[in-house]
Amino acid sequence: MSAPTKPINGAAPPVVKMDREHTKLHKAAQDLEGIFIGELFKAMRATVPDDGILSQAPGQDLFQGMMDDRMAALQAQRSKSGLSESLYRQLSRRLPDVSQP
Repeated sequence: MSAPTKPINGAAPPVVKMDREHTKLHKAAQDLEGIFIGELFKAMRATVPDDGILSQAPGQDLFQGMMDDRMAALQAQRSKSGLSESLYRQLSRRLPDVSQP
């Protein structure tokens, strides 16, 4: 049997407990990052010329926008070191400590 591995610095990794307020803050930070990424997608799409060999089908803008919004939301949820995590770390300092039993 192998012994359990320890972190290199010898300290146990911190256990993060999230109460309701921390969970709401984390979700709000992810939502804000999703909106930001969605706006970046819109700005990038605006740089692509509309007149080309292939013309856009009716409704394509609507579905492209919906797809971009969904992709932006998924990226914000999956990101572990993005804008939402930075916002959460900064703003969670103002919330009550949850490490107490």
